[in-house]
Amino acid sequence: MTDASAPGPRRPGEQALAVLGLAAPDHDPADASPHTFPDGGRWRTEIPSVEGPETLAEVLKESARLDVPVHRVSQGSGVWMLSDADITEMVDACAARDIELCLFTGPRGTWDTGASARTDSGGAGLRARGHDAVAGCVEDALRATELGVRCLLVADEGVLWSLHRLRARGVLPVGTTFKVSALVGPVNPASYAVFEHLGADSINVPSDLTLAHLTEIRRISRAPMDLYIEAPDDLGGYVRMYETAELIRRGAPLYLKFGLSRSPGIYPYGAQLRDLALSSARERVRRGRLVLDLLIRHGADGGMSPLGSRLPGPLSRFPLTDDKD
Repeated sequence: MTDASAPGPRRPGEQALAVLGLAAPDHDPADASPHTFPDGGRWRTEIPSVEGPETLAEVLKESARLDVPVHRVSQGSGVWMLSDADITEMVDACAARDIELCLFTGPRGTWDTGASARTDSGGAGLRARGHDAVAGCVEDALRATELGVRCLLVADEGVLWSLHRLRARGVLPVGTTFKVSALVGPVNPASYAVFEHLGADSINVPSDLTLAHLTEIRRISRAPMDLYIEAPDDLGGYVRMYETAELIRRGAPLYLKFGLSRSPGIYPYGAQLRDLALSSARERVRRGRLVLDLLIRHGADGGMSPLGSRLPGPLSRFPLTDDKD
């Protein structure tokens, strides 16, 4: 953490460029997010694509070696790709380090029989096609929470609303949180607010949103935001390390996601991808260290949530209607 008495954060190359008459314009205080996590922190960290116990063990070992604080790890293949023993091992390992474990829910359009997801238009993308796909996502949620998982990744508005209502009725544990996938993430303030009202506790926005877009969203919603500082190729492959301090200033409360560009996809994960999964997991942690080092060098590393923090605080929701018995 940065000492409160220390000078304010500096921008990359600030002093050298000022000598050349190329100083950056002053920050507009109105651009800054007024929101924080309930613990007072402005940012947390996430390591994505942690596909099973072996990959998780690699992440935990590498994060300890490089001193990378980890608030959350997330998995992309889905609950249905893990055995009960796998899930239990991951739950226990994360609990021992006070790290939140987030698993993806069930069937998605991109793996379904519908051909539209494979066309240039992308069709309905990851969304759950039909009743049975929604039911599969709900089944995954029930199974995962019974095994101790308390964070679920969703990629469909109907699945999100259904899980939120089940949480409200006590069918899912009250402390369960829902994270919206980057592949269906909102791109404007109005849609961001809709996801919050549908029950989202953490919303992944596409990594190509501008700084101004983040400010627009923060004028409407305080729901925690997830953002790839480095995005996988299927999300654009963007690398925004030098913007991290400003992304936090504009987007807080913000999860910094350490993805990996120029790396083959691994979903759905299986043993045939083991070496790639382990090596990319190590590299994601290293990329996280590089981002944290940048923040330290710029005096912008203050405001991290305490490790072990996971809840989003009070959020706005649509009114719950009476469900049919």
